[in-house]
Amino acid sequence: MKSILKELVGGKALVFIIVLGLGGSFQNGFHLTAISSPSPYIQSFINSSWMHHYGDVPGEKTITFIWSAVVALYAFGGLIGSISVRYLTTRLGRKGAMLLNSAIAVVATVIMYISKPAHSFELILVARFLIGFGAGLGLNVHTIYLGESSPKRIRGMVTLTSATFLSLGKLAGQFAGLREILGREEWWNILLCIPTFFCVVQLAVLPFFPDAPRYILIEKGNPEQCKKALQCLWGPGDYKLEIEEMVEEQAVIGEEHNKSLMDLLRDKHLRWQVFSLLVVNICIQFSGVSAITVFSFNIFLEAGIPVDKIRYVTLGIGASEVLVSITCGLLIERVGRRALMWRGFGGMSVIMALITVTLYLKEYSSVIPYITVILIFLFIIFYGGGPAGTVLSLANEIFIQSYRPAAFVFIGFLRWLGFAMLGFIFPFLIAALKSLSFVLFSCVCLIAALYVFFILPETKGKTPLEISQEFKNIRACGSSKEDAMCLETKL
Repeated sequence: MKSILKELVGGKALVFIIVLGLGGSFQNGFHLTAISSPSPYIQSFINSSWMHHYGDVPGEKTITFIWSAVVALYAFGGLIGSISVRYLTTRLGRKGAMLLNSAIAVVATVIMYISKPAHSFELILVARFLIGFGAGLGLNVHTIYLGESSPKRIRGMVTLTSATFLSLGKLAGQFAGLREILGREEWWNILLCIPTFFCVVQLAVLPFFPDAPRYILIEKGNPEQCKKALQCLWGPGDYKLEIEEMVEEQAVIGEEHNKSLMDLLRDKHLRWQVFSLLVVNICIQFSGVSAITVFSFNIFLEAGIPVDKIRYVTLGIGASEVLVSITCGLLIERVGRRALMWRGFGGMSVIMALITVTLYLKEYSSVIPYITVILIFLFIIFYGGGPAGTVLSLANEIFIQSYRPAAFVFIGFLRWLGFAMLGFIFPFLIAALKSLSFVLFSCVCLIAALYVFFILPETKGKTPLEISQEFKNIRACGSSKEDAMCLETKL
């Protein structure tokens, strides 16, 4: 622990991580949770804005449609932002893309703020698209920037801070949305502008930090600047081993930099990496986190928690996620990504099965709803300390430099498309299966745990080239012509 802290304060790394996090994934987390508190006030504003412009009262369907567009444009902007990752990181570098993202956030905030005095719901639509664009771009660039700036021995811990700041953003959004803070009708536009302060800080401070060392050497071919960047972030030293590893990777890549998404999907040598990302991300989407979010209010209500106190219990869940994420960051280099992930998914699977039982038996005892509340907290702990904490680190490590931006385009596409699809089918799923839907979520988590345990290689302490070789060692038993189903891997 002391050696890790010594590395973080040996140069400017600690300040770099904080500045990058507050202007990066923190923004995404804040806007995910902060929008729920002022949603009735925004819908009321849409009604008054329509009357101000058109002189008549809009129908209920019109209000619903516009509000749905406000929600959907965030996801659409996130999808476009994710797709833009490869282009912008190639043209502007990691630092340039991050600064552009903060500048877009500032513009979106100005538009959101003036929408209220201008009596224009159309400006809210524009602002939500830009905020979504920043969420899709910022989270991915943040993770890439961290991963390409950190030494191999603490790469997982440093990269995982993006998940920690995402959790901090969620908690900050919940806290700021309390009625005692900014959760009032007259302050909803101010509430949605709060996180931009940190973007302004990032715009002022980040230019004094170097671009990602791996990007400087491998893509720009400048070993001297790479060494200076490492020294700036991590303190004095020759960093000979780190630079030699980058040079080796640069030699393997050659002139073939910045592969496209189609190149990634076509490369037969990367099929296990791509398939692993597909399995893990789909299983996270259908792990039941959304179900917990939807059901938690009713579960807390049935447990006897007063309506006006449920928000504070939700804050407790958010605080638990932050603490678990920090703990996961301290353990990831000791335990490994693979172990944290399969144990997290396994715990989530068991908890989902238990929640199914407690929801079915809730009428038999007044104690059972309280057990369900405890299970919800445990689910968030396993989720935050497992897949939520490690998936970004894993995605950053299993691809070499030339394919990494394209891989994050793929991840972003899966995340935001899954977000949109889940939002569409989830109400129908809950209506059809009710509490039995938790059995489905339990099975999905179990599949993920088994896949990670039996297939996914450990990436701790390995270079991207070594990790690529681990994936190449995965074989199908027997002849490929026989399409055998048995799998083996060197773990």
